[in-house]
Amino acid sequence: MLQLKTDKMRAEKSDGIGWMTFNNPARRNATSLEMWDAIADILGDFAADPAVRVVVMRGAGDKAFVAGADISQFAEQRADATAAENYARLADAARAAMTGLDKPLIAMVRGYALGGGLDIAMSADMRIAADDAQFGIPAARLGILYGFASLKKLVNLVGPAHAKEMLITARRLDAAEALRIGLVNRVVPVAELETSVRETCAAIIDNAPLSITANKVTIDEILKDPADRDMARIDDLTRLCFDSADYAEGRSAFMEKRKPVWRGR
Repeated sequence: MLQLKTDKMRAEKSDGIGWMTFNNPARRNATSLEMWDAIADILGDFAADPAVRVVVMRGAGDKAFVAGADISQFAEQRADATAAENYARLADAARAAMTGLDKPLIAMVRGYALGGGLDIAMSADMRIAADDAQFGIPAARLGILYGFASLKKLVNLVGPAHAKEMLITARRLDAAEALRIGLVNRVVPVAELETSVRETCAAIIDNAPLSITANKVTIDEILKDPADRDMARIDDLTRLCFDSADYAEGRSAFMEKRKPVWRGR
């Protein structure tokens, strides 16, 4: 079992799902330095475990997914340039673990997803939100610039006009508006949120893991600037899929009208 250095993050595995929980409900799951450090450890463990087919991020309690960074730590953890660089290093490693995960990553959003919390949600492949969810980026009220990588994710999802409105007005969006502009994939009643997420996970687990990874990676490469795209990796993944035992199994299962048994190779 994975041993974490903090109890403010939890990791669980069940039925092919890796559950990563932001467990700081007293501060509406605001991310601390220890939590950033644990994210990379959790996702590294999930990535290495073939039994984990899909990963879900969620917040503890009923108030928030993640309501930004834990500002109470800033005086100590970002007291000077050296401390700030260490904080940024751990946070960047966590973000890289989220965006670099080859397995599908779902953000299960209830309550607040603000600032850095929204950035975490945008790192997922899909965002399924409860109808009580609220989204926003208060950077303009703090006198700071939202980071380039975070802004790129936002623009990719909602387009430049909606991104500018969110950043310049700093207002919060409810779940219905977030769905309308493409910030989330689906909105469901609070009571149905976990069931909906589990159903989505089950649909993913029913599909071929090599194909899922290849399509996820290819879409991520499409979103990069042409000069930065790793076309060789896409070619390798294409060959891997067509040469795989799973491809042969998929064809046989289709002809025999049965459910395929995927092996991930």
